[in-house]
Amino acid sequence: MNRYTINKFIAGLARFLSTAFSPLIMPTYGVFLALWVSVLCLLPYGRRVAVLLVCMGITCIVPLIFLSVLRHFNLVKDLHVEVREQRLIPYLFTAFCYAVAAYYLYATCHAPQWFVMFMVGSAITVVLMAVINIWWKISAHMAGIGGVVALIYQIHVQGLSAFDLLWLLCLSIIIAGLLGSARLALKQHDIWQVLAGAVVGFLSVALTMRFLG
Repeated sequence: MNRYTINKFIAGLARFLSTAFSPLIMPTYGVFLALWVSVLCLLPYGRRVAVLLVCMGITCIVPLIFLSVLRHFNLVKDLHVEVREQRLIPYLFTAFCYAVAAYYLYATCHAPQWFVMFMVGSAITVVLMAVINIWWKISAHMAGIGGVVALIYQIHVQGLSAFDLLWLLCLSIIIAGLLGSARLALKQHDIWQVLAGAVVGFLSVALTMRFLG
């Protein structure tokens, strides 16, 4: 296998990881984990699926439609919003959607506080990123995976898990490392932007769940 083939494979794998763990889909992964690996797995299957689909609609589909509208009017260059200067409005709208999802979990689903605080922490993450991105292009991908790692960690240490989650926590950290490497391979961020994104995402969710959950 020559160098060109290897580089092409690495670039393809990096793009796959960036798409599979896009920031917009990470809250959906988080909600899925909360409903299937925590004590909430005892809830009826149909109810868990309904909550997952509603949260996916609010935190993923609606922001994606909003991005498509912005793209149609040439207010963003692409749906990934790679241009730092174009991120403020999409980020603030996404944070609003996360806040709506948190309210849905609290008022409609009567979800436990820690679950609601996961979504609140995610909203805080996006607000912080919106502010930081005014000056510096922090990694949204790493903030997203950092929040999911924090969720798994808090479920594990707070004794909320339905089974031992140590293996899942380790797997999520490995995925975070691979995702960070993918963002570096695609030359979308430098190492400090990748690390900063992971730290912001992890701490926002972990601290919110720890002290408010």
